[in-house]
Amino acid sequence: MEHAEGWARFDAFFAEEHERLFKALYFVTGNREDSEELMQEAFLRLWERWHDIDRIDDPTAYLFRVALNAFRSRRRRAAVALRKLTPVHEERDPFTDAEMRADVRDLLLGCTARQRAALVLVDLLGYPSEQAARILGVRPSTVRALATQGRRAIRGTEGDRDA
Repeated sequence: MEHAEGWARFDAFFAEEHERLFKALYFVTGNREDSEELMQEAFLRLWERWHDIDRIDDPTAYLFRVALNAFRSRRRRAAVALRKLTPVHEERDPFTDAEMRADVRDLLLGCTARQRAALVLVDLLGYPSEQAARILGVRPSTVRALATQGRRAIRGTEGDRDA
């Protein structure tokens, strides 16, 4: 009986949320089939945890988070596969590269050492703020704040250079 009641609650939740989730996913993906697939996957993952639904603070938020995380994961996998299939062979001008490195170095010199470290790890090397925080020995929120401050300092420097 309890299992049937769980099904009924899940069915009601599905009926209430599936259209909104589909619309959000369609807006994000721009593709009906991908949206339907991601929606089904998100509801399946929620159903797998439905016995613990009382422990989930906001089932709707959980559902949307699972769906959007799945979309981002698919997009990353597709990008990696595409890079593997179509290697880009561009001829690089070593003088342009040197000038670009010098410009970046000059811009970074307008930041504090901590801001520079955060910007290099997050923006240039692509580390997520959590991993950059472990590297720097600070909290992820500190890394994000330092990177934001550094970007602001660089924007101010660029304005001075254009003058």
